[in-house]
Amino acid sequence: MAGIYLHIPFCKQACFYCDFHFSVSLKNKDPLLKSLETELVLRKDYLQNSPIETIYFGGGTPSLLSADEIWRLFDVISKNYNLSSDIEFTLEANPDDLTTQKVKELSHTPINRFSIGIQSFFDEDLKFMNRAHTASEADASVKIVQDAGYENITIDLIYGIPNMSADKWKENLNKLFELDVPHLSCYALTVEEKTALNHLIKTNKYPAVSDELAYEHFQILVQETIQQNFIQYELSNFGKEGYFSKHNSSYWMGKSYLGIGPSAHSFNGNSRSWNIANNPKYIKSLSKNELPITTEILTKTNQFNEYLMTGLRTIFGVSLSEIEIRFGLDYKNHLLKQVEKQLNLKQVEIKNNIIYITSKGRFLTDAILADLFFE
Repeated sequence: MAGIYLHIPFCKQACFYCDFHFSVSLKNKDPLLKSLETELVLRKDYLQNSPIETIYFGGGTPSLLSADEIWRLFDVISKNYNLSSDIEFTLEANPDDLTTQKVKELSHTPINRFSIGIQSFFDEDLKFMNRAHTASEADASVKIVQDAGYENITIDLIYGIPNMSADKWKENLNKLFELDVPHLSCYALTVEEKTALNHLIKTNKYPAVSDELAYEHFQILVQETIQQNFIQYELSNFGKEGYFSKHNSSYWMGKSYLGIGPSAHSFNGNSRSWNIANNPKYIKSLSKNELPITTEILTKTNQFNEYLMTGLRTIFGVSLSEIEIRFGLDYKNHLLKQVEKQLNLKQVEIKNNIIYITSKGRFLTDAILADLFFE
């Protein structure tokens, strides 16, 4: 089983915190869509005819595409790939794009899951992040999608925003619960080097991001979602039974996936590849039927660290038996030695020969992984 990710690198405006690849100019949209179609055809053998379980349109802002443009891309996929009968097809969308008319048009496409980038239900937070939508549009977008008959919906929220009180963060979560959305992805606000947010903080125009505030919000997030019967099946993802993201889960389970579009990554177990993060160069290369790709062959150590990095972020953990089979005793013994400190701190536990990060250690997952990697 495998998945396909298409990167749609266009946005109406730049969010202050975002370091993903995108352009706020749509002048190259038509040639770029043509390039996506070309790349899909050129790389049709990459997944070796494995059944495609998931298609994910990410970005950028894929909801800038029309229903006809989505159909164009899906038609190329369906003609060149082996599609599963119960495929999950997700579209990332900004609330301001999801008008009643737009969702009606999208309802006639194969899309069956919406990922709505709300980030906050408060106007002051949205302005702080330079989001294109308003709080009222955030609320309305979810209801419009639900009224069109969609149940499989996830929304994104950001916590750790400076000056956001614990009560205000709880209000954000309560709004989600009131809307009866079955899946939630939550991320701490982080400051990436080449972003407007980093510049604004360095020039004292915005307050610095606080790890202590993010930790407080994370603990509230975990407690509140448990009370609403959400399962934290991955560090940043919470879903009700039957609504876990199949696409993201495939990443964490080490399944193969094909990334199409500028900056998109692909993985087949033995290698990882990524496209050039430049729209004009991507278009120029594909116009000559050339793939603008860099490939890295993964060593055994790379694959071991990858297995830890993905597995320990989830409720499924990592299997010591599988590590011994796939990587050998040296890797297993290394892990058992390195994990002793976290076991003593009760940040990690071992049950039935599987290592899990505990609720106490979950917020520190990245630091724990750094200690466990094989150098």
